[in-house]
Amino acid sequence: MAGLAGCLTTSNSERDASSTGSGGGDAETYEVGYQDFQTNIEATAFPDTLYFYCVQSGWMNWPSLMQSFEDSYGVAVHDDDRSSGEALQHMRSHSNNMTHSGYNGGYTYGIVARNEGFTQAYKPQGWDKVPDTLKTDDGHVTATRRVTTAVTYRKDIYEERGLDEPTTWEDLLQPEIMQDLALQTPQAAVGLAAALSVNNARGGSMDDLQPVIDYYERIQEGGAEFTDNFLAQFSRGEYATFVRYDYSGLDLKYNNDEVAEENVGVALLGGENGNKGALNMPYGYALLEGAPNPAAGKLFMDYVLSLEGQQQFLDAYVRPIRSSELELPDEFIDPAEYDRTEFQVDYGQLVDRQEDIIREITRGANI
Repeated sequence: MAGLAGCLTTSNSERDASSTGSGGGDAETYEVGYQDFQTNIEATAFPDTLYFYCVQSGWMNWPSLMQSFEDSYGVAVHDDDRSSGEALQHMRSHSNNMTHSGYNGGYTYGIVARNEGFTQAYKPQGWDKVPDTLKTDDGHVTATRRVTTAVTYRKDIYEERGLDEPTTWEDLLQPEIMQDLALQTPQAAVGLAAALSVNNARGGSMDDLQPVIDYYERIQEGGAEFTDNFLAQFSRGEYATFVRYDYSGLDLKYNNDEVAEENVGVALLGGENGNKGALNMPYGYALLEGAPNPAAGKLFMDYVLSLEGQQQFLDAYVRPIRSSELELPDEFIDPAEYDRTEFQVDYGQLVDRQEDIIREITRGANI
């Protein structure tokens, strides 16, 4: 099978003949890792089930990715279904008896896990294809896909109200939009990304959060609500606008039967004076220190970063970290819009200051 992360030292015909059962019975050898981390692993060491934090089957097309890995190597990946924060808490409570082989989730939470000594260095095949700003030099945390703050809105309701597609955060301050706008609090990763997006668009920085505090006070006065549960209400037309990530809006537009495709719009927002207003948030993974089944964990990490694995994110409208090597579907947002609006931050600095940032915004805006 072309594009697999693990390069067989046995022939393809031998692999096809012997990989139909559980991984524990195979006699194959795979080459994994990048440069100094390159090594050979044997399938005899594989478990029937590989436990990885935050491999959630309900998002980003993980069901297909996990199934194709199992079909190729005979190893099922456990659907852990935790949030990044829950995974970190579980690591802390099991620090002397690590139960999972790896972590997969919010990139900044991966850095926290590294800083607390829960991860080990491993550079998977394809590590050199990942932008330098989206991986740690020591190989502990590597981004595998990226998402960007975006606004999803009901085009049919906007048309009824005589509203144009929003292009800046200022546009959301119209009374007809604020009245049924939904977004999440900064305690959630997606909510923090939204807050930093607004703040940057309006001239703020991690040292100056007053712009987003003022903005949040204003939209609450206009009727906006901070809530985690709004997708069903959006489908029913109770919320006409919500702030989340680009992929979540596109996935709702094209993979949801509750709302007609033509009635859903997804937009990236800029700011005044050309400021960018769409924070790019990476998601990634790490091999855990003292991990059980490290060989299978490495193979899974290689597979996710392979072009075959990366391609599967596209089905959920998630931009893979190696997207420059792939052809994005026409349904994706115009790349020119990302050029206009998207920005990154120093993710290490964000980790160091995240709790203080969240506290200042929530207290200042009385969320």
